[in-house]
Amino acid sequence: MRILITGGAGYIGSTIASAALDAGHEVVVIDDLSEGRAEFCAGRTFYRGDIGDPALLDRVFGENDIDAVVHCAAHIVVPESVAQPLRYYENNVGKTLDLLTGMLRNGVHDIVFSSSASVYADPTDGFTVDEDHPTTADCPYAYTKLMMEQVLKDTSLATPLRPVILRYFNPLGADPSLRSGQQRPHPTNVLGRMLDAWAEGGTFTITGCDWDTPDGTGIRDYIHVWDLARAHVAALERLPELVTDEQPHQVINIGTGRPMSVRELTEAFQQATGTPLRITEGPARPGDVIGAYARTDKAAELLGWHAELSVADGIRDALAWLPRRREMLGY
Repeated sequence: MRILITGGAGYIGSTIASAALDAGHEVVVIDDLSEGRAEFCAGRTFYRGDIGDPALLDRVFGENDIDAVVHCAAHIVVPESVAQPLRYYENNVGKTLDLLTGMLRNGVHDIVFSSSASVYADPTDGFTVDEDHPTTADCPYAYTKLMMEQVLKDTSLATPLRPVILRYFNPLGADPSLRSGQQRPHPTNVLGRMLDAWAEGGTFTITGCDWDTPDGTGIRDYIHVWDLARAHVAALERLPELVTDEQPHQVINIGTGRPMSVRELTEAFQQATGTPLRITEGPARPGDVIGAYARTDKAAELLGWHAELSVADGIRDALAWLPRRREMLGY
């Protein structure tokens, strides 16, 4: 299978590319390198450019016999989406519409879409959610994902488009082979901020400590990025049987099914490093939510997939990535 990965030079997209290559597929990448790194595209067919550029899309589809698309190109920082909503709607919604139009224009119909567990309403039954749980959005980032889910569903009813929507929970870690990892020098996700505080001798701030949870901090489902990547390969390989005339689209949770609070993650981090982490508490950031963890029965049934790696594995690989990142990226 020849797979086009948008945003394939980024953290998650590059890891999906590695998993697809390891499974024997061919990979083509589009990335504008606004966040991604060209170093992550070594050995892969790479086009630098914008998915909102119809000429580029036609060139990519014309020069490569693409079987399916994995769409990862998006802005993803929740507080930034609150501060810059137009930027997020333009990129995550407007340019995705351009991508879908380009796919249909070129006769490519299969797509795996990177969505987010941020589309779920706060759970009322033990913090766990399945794919039928009510959806809502508490920030522009989540709205962009929810909007595009609806666009994909509607388009699948009116055209040959065949979407599988994967709702990610909380990725962490790095490719265990260290081909790529978190490329931002100062990531805004929780493990990235912990790593910064640990490496620089600073203080990690737990943002939001008065949620109605057992320890007051948010509930998360932390999934190793390699497990997340394997789920995409499974979705691509099974897509023809998952999406049919009778079932024109699918929505599937991708998580571990195991809850962990932010405070528990700090404890796991300190166990992995063997050193204490200076910790303080602060208010929740704009757009933060209480959180949830996944029910994963559907992923097991439809994809034959389950998470195999632990949070400890993710922390270990994230730590191992730091010197590799300095070697590869220079910081």
